[in-house]
Amino acid sequence: MSRIAITGGAGFVGSNLLKSLVKRNYEVVVVDDLSSGLKSNLHGIKCEFREVSIEDFSNLRNALDDCQYIFHLAARGSVPRSVKNPRATFEVNVSGTMNVLECARTFGASVAFSSSSSVYGANVELPKSERMWLAPLTPYAASKLTGESLIQSYASSYGLKAMNYRFFNIFGPWQRPDHDYAAVIPKWIWKLMHNETIEIFGDGNQSRDFTYIDSVVSILIDGMERELHHPDPINLAFGTKKTLKDTVEILKARFPGLKVDYLPERLGDVKNSQNNPEKLFSLFPNVNLIDFESALDKTIDWYRENGKLIANGPPVSN
Repeated sequence: MSRIAITGGAGFVGSNLLKSLVKRNYEVVVVDDLSSGLKSNLHGIKCEFREVSIEDFSNLRNALDDCQYIFHLAARGSVPRSVKNPRATFEVNVSGTMNVLECARTFGASVAFSSSSSVYGANVELPKSERMWLAPLTPYAASKLTGESLIQSYASSYGLKAMNYRFFNIFGPWQRPDHDYAAVIPKWIWKLMHNETIEIFGDGNQSRDFTYIDSVVSILIDGMERELHHPDPINLAFGTKKTLKDTVEILKARFPGLKVDYLPERLGDVKNSQNNPEKLFSLFPNVNLIDFESALDKTIDWYRENGKLIANGPPVSN
C-alpha cells in the first residue's frame, strides 16, 4: 500500500493517526482545510499536506489521486455547534463525505469512516449495540447517520471496500482544549491547569464511554493492515461507563482545588452512553486497552508538558 490519505489529518484523531502511520513508514497525504485542525500538529512529520476542504470536489480529487486507503475523519464536529448552524454541518458532513466517496470510487480506494455514537440519540437503552434502533436528536447526529448510509450504499452499489466506525468520547494528547466546542476532558484539564472553575451542564450524572486515543488509532491501523471490510457500523468503545461526577472525583485527586459550576442542560446532549464491545472485540481481539485513570494521567501529563503547542489556535466558527 503506497499512499494513504487522512482527511482531517491536522485535527486531534487525524494527527495522532498520522504519527503512528509515519512511524510504520507509510506514505501519507493529509487533507485539511484548517478550520479547526492545526498545521502545527504536522510540524516535523514527514507527510504531504494539502490545504483543501472536502467540500471542494475538484481539489479534493487531485489531493486523493493515487491513494489506496482513505481515513475519512474530516467533519464539522460538535452537537451544540450543529444546533446553531445545521446547514453548515450538513454541507461538510454529508456533501463532503459524498465527495470523498466519489473520489474513492474513482480511484478504487478503501475508506474508513468516522461516525458517532450520537446516532443513538433518543434510544436510552444501555449498553449500546449496533443492532439497536437509532434516533438522532441533533443535526450533527443526523449528518453522521447519513454518512453511514452513504458508506453502506456505496458498498452495495459500487463494491466500495469500507470500515464504518462509530466513535464515542475519544480523548488524549493533541486534542484542542481552548475553544467553545472543545470536548469535556481536554476542556476541563485545561481549565484546571489554569485554576479555573469547570462547568457541568446538568446534574453531572450523565455518563460517557470515554475512549483513549491510542486504542482508537491501533484499531484504525489494524483494520487497514488486515484489509478488513465491514460497511455495517462498528461501535468503537470498550464498555467503560463514567459519569461526569465520577470523572470530577478522579480529577480532584490530581487538582485538589477543583471547583464546579453546574449549568442548565444543553439541547441535544445525550444523557448516557456506553458501548457493548462484543462486535468490536470479535473483529479486533488483540486491541491494547489502557484503563481510564491511567489514560487520564497520560493526558494530563501531556497537557502540562505540551499544552502550549495546541492552545490559542484559530477560533472555531458557529
